[in-house]
Amino acid sequence: MAKYVAAIDQGTTSTRCMLFDHGGNIVCYDQKEHEQIYPKPGWVEHNVTEIWQRTQEVVQGAIDKGNIDVQEIAAVGITNQRETTLVWDKTTGRPLYNAIVWQDTRTDQICNALAAEGGQDRFRDKVGLPLSTYFSGPKIRWILDNVDGARAAAERGDAVFGNIDTYLIWHLTGGTKGGVHVTDVTNASRTMLMDLKTLQWDEEICKTMRIPKQMLPAIRSSSEMYGTARGVLAGIPVAGDLGDQQAATVGQTCFNRGEAKNTYGTGNFMLINTGTEVMPSKSGLLSTLCYKFGNEPAVYALEGSIAITGALVQWLRDNLGLIGQSVEVETLAKTVDDNGGIYIVPAFSGLFAPYWKDDARGVIVGMTRYVNKGHLARATLEATAFQTREVLDAMKTDSGVELKSLRVDGGMVVNDTLMQFQADILGVPVIRPKVAETTALGAAYAAGLATGFWSGLGELRRNWGVSKTWEPHMDEAQRKHLYRQWKRAVERSFGWIENE
Repeated sequence: MAKYVAAIDQGTTSTRCMLFDHGGNIVCYDQKEHEQIYPKPGWVEHNVTEIWQRTQEVVQGAIDKGNIDVQEIAAVGITNQRETTLVWDKTTGRPLYNAIVWQDTRTDQICNALAAEGGQDRFRDKVGLPLSTYFSGPKIRWILDNVDGARAAAERGDAVFGNIDTYLIWHLTGGTKGGVHVTDVTNASRTMLMDLKTLQWDEEICKTMRIPKQMLPAIRSSSEMYGTARGVLAGIPVAGDLGDQQAATVGQTCFNRGEAKNTYGTGNFMLINTGTEVMPSKSGLLSTLCYKFGNEPAVYALEGSIAITGALVQWLRDNLGLIGQSVEVETLAKTVDDNGGIYIVPAFSGLFAPYWKDDARGVIVGMTRYVNKGHLARATLEATAFQTREVLDAMKTDSGVELKSLRVDGGMVVNDTLMQFQADILGVPVIRPKVAETTALGAAYAAGLATGFWSGLGELRRNWGVSKTWEPHMDEAQRKHLYRQWKRAVERSFGWIENE
């Protein structure tokens, strides 16, 4: 009898495999990092051959650590870093180029050229997204235009596109020997090529971007049987697929309209469930898919995407050497009482929500001789909270929903200093669930629903429980002052990159 559901969580900096029991508890897991490749300023790439190797290793590692019999696994679900773009040869399995990561800004000229004929919101009515270097469509176009033989291979039908979910499912189900070439609606909604209402690739946009439609994967629901795994998980149904932020929303059981979560990872991503109707944004948010379970109607979301949050801590560690490990940022931040008057706006790859300014770059403002490394650490944590406040304000404007609390998850939610400041600057309680690894849990839920391991959403809701709540303690005058200073700092980051 099946006792577990497996989830492969392929993220920006690492890959992990987690096994969950019927109560949604983590039974065992394994995790490995992969290389971050920076060929030029603003360029970010991954070696997907390494990612596939890491995926196989962590699946085996989790099974070994838990002493699990593979036949006890009911299904496997996939969740992935979204927008990260790969084109590979389906006849050989070899990538034509490294994966271009979601943070990468090399497609700015492509986006500017497309915007010249209709503005940044040229496709927004159909796809819910502004023209931005963030999304997959322009990245596909760049590979086709700049990699020798890529366009010819795509037109011939040999070269295919996928975000990392598609690539992993293809490999898991056989690769060159019959691998299934699919994606789900949540990942497809991040390409700028899928019509949100029809849930199909849009012919007109594909032609405008000069992307051959035959290279795109089939769009499926987030919870259904895609195929059967080979290799380590041989015989196990591959039955769930969600982009990482949508997976976290499912893991947080935000199944009712108006329920929201915020994930603290490399970047920050806040989603609010808007029900079965697409809700356009007038405040710089993205209209996107939340999930689609089998034949049930698609559920939509508004999303606020922030490019750099946890990555700013990594920058302190790797580029400046102020800390040896990421967890040390809180200890360093607690050596001071406040930010010393400085604000860090981490627009390393432009600003995402709610500004969508590809020409912004990072700034540190308010520097004096008084400032020390403790203040830098404190300002690093506060930057995450301030950016979240901006997104929450936009969500209130668009949805009309006044959030009474915020559910949080991701690697940074173990940081008490950050979470307390987050509650203070928002003025609402911040709640961490008992299982903070909600991204992997959401992928497991999708796969388990498809295979009958879980009976329905009610059962998933009953699994959710509170680990810790942070209540706001800051007075309103201080909250307003700090936030006003933050907004002034953000303005200083605008327009740094000049179009030659």
